[in-house]
Parts: sequence; structure tokens; C-alpha cells
Amino acid sequence: MDTMRDRFAPVVSRLLDEDPRVAVVLAEIGTDGFREAMRRHPDRVINVGIREQLLVGVGAGLALTGLRPVVHTFASFLVERPFEQVKLDLGHQNAGAVLVSAAASFDWPAGGHTHMAPGDVALLDTLDGWTVHVPGHPDEAETLLHHAVAAGDDKVYVRLSVQSNRQGRVIDGKHFVTVREGRSGVVVAVGPVLDAVLAATEGLDVTVLYATTVRPFDAAGLRRAVEAAGSDVVLVEPYLAGTSTGVVSEALADVPHRVLGLGVGRRELRRYGTIEEHVAAHGLDARGLRERIGRFVGAGQRVATRA
Repeated sequence: MDTMRDRFAPVVSRLLDEDPRVAVVLAEIGTDGFREAMRRHPDRVINVGIREQLLVGVGAGLALTGLRPVVHTFASFLVERPFEQVKLDLGHQNAGAVLVSAAASFDWPAGGHTHMAPGDVALLDTLDGWTVHVPGHPDEAETLLHHAVAAGDDKVYVRLSVQSNRQGRVIDGKHFVTVREGRSGVVVAVGPVLDAVLAATEGLDVTVLYATTVRPFDAAGLRRAVEAAGSDVVLVEPYLAGTSTGVVSEALADVPHRVLGLGVGRRELRRYGTIEEHVAAHGLDARGLRERIGRFVGAGQRVATRA
């Protein structure tokens, strides 16, 4: 099966052909996929070289001229390294762009910590007005790329990963999808962690919501699920643990609730290893999730029984 990033260049290349507003800005990474598009549209496919601050600055400049820039590199070089430009060139100037990342939290362990970005979504949360898409399958990535480019002049982040669920789901770029219904809690699975969450919660009486768009957060969808399944909420995110616990608490501000945020831990893993070893070390495999989700949901049931 192809990866989300395999879909990226063909999808955006077609959009370049179809929409004269679309432009692509690269910083060496990903240029091979746009060779033909660069030949057809030399004025709208720009490679700035290994200059990530310039990458974002050029994207913002193109946006201010009326174009719809798609800006691409690894997440650590797209959000973290040029964060000042993301904050000022895009945010302060209210310039819209589509930032499309690769490598996710630890998709290339051999690259070391310089190529890992588990804090990217949390960092964007310090800024106003960003839409954040986290697809869990290449088909979903294609859908969300179309949504992102078509989103007027909005600021959009699309987080691509080599990790993927076995099947894509029908998504609309706004709302959570109910995958399983239960009565003893709600588990929100974000993007490529869905398969592990479904395996981990097999036999547990919980509702599983699938999220591929996390900002704006589907507060109404969560509230509907809580009304039927109870207000114990577990978030499983493929980036920094606890990133979305604040928005869950905001969504349920008038409802007594408990929240458990699972994701990539803050402790740096200093051995390269494999993706699977990193997933297990952070407790994001089915076994680790089962233990922590089961303990949390079970504790809530015992509290309710004692009450």
C-alpha cells in the first residue's frame, strides 16, 4: 500500500494544473515528486533549498499576493525550526497557507531527535486560527489535502505519517466518526492510532470516536457521545500526550468528567530503534493502550459503584 506522502505530490500536482492560485514551496525535501509539475509550472513550484525559515516566509509572501501556497517538509523543519515565521509571517499578517508535514512524531527513528516532532500540534495550539488535520490512511490524506487547499485563505496544517490504519474511513474534514458504541466511557482515537485503539478496547463497553480533524475540535460530537456513554474520556493522540486534554475540558466545562491523555511521552528515547519499538515504548501499541484504558475506565466504574 502506498503511504500518505506517496499521495501528496500527485494530488497537489493535479491541483496545480486545475487551479492557478495553487503554488508549492519546498526546501529540498520532496522535490523529486514535483519534477514534472515544476516543468509545467516553473513560476508556481519553488524550491528554496535547505532554508526552512525562508520556506515559510516565501509561502506567506505568495499568500499575500493572492496565491494559495502549499508548503512542505518534515514536521520538525516545518513547525518547530521556523516557528517564528509561522507565528509572524503567517499568523501576525493573517496570511493563509497549507503546511503539509512528513515524518510525524518518529517516522524516521534513524534520523534521530532532529527529525522527530511530537510537539508540533501542541506548538500550533499556542497560535490562533489554525485548522489541523491528522489523517490515518492515505485515502483520508487525499481527502483532507483537497479540503485544505480549498479552504479559502485559512491557515491549515496537514500532518502526514507513514503509520496508517488498515482501511480508510469516510470523513468530512470537520466531524468525528463514531466507530464503536458503548456505555462506559468515550475513547477518542486520532488518525493512525485507530487500529491499535480498536484492538485495545475489544470487549470493553466504550464508545470509540475517530478524529482526523482535531482543530477545530468537534466539541458537539464529543458531547453527544458523552451523553450516551458517560463522561470518562480517553484521548489517544499520535503526538505529545495530553495535547488535547484542554479542549476536551473546555468542551465539557459544564459536565463533571475525567480525562486521560495518552500519546507520545516527554521523555526522549535516545536509541534509534524502529517505529514499532517507539510505539511500544510510548505505550501506544494495543497492549499498552489496553492496560491504561482498561484501568482508567474500570476505575471510573468502581467510583460510580461506590457512589
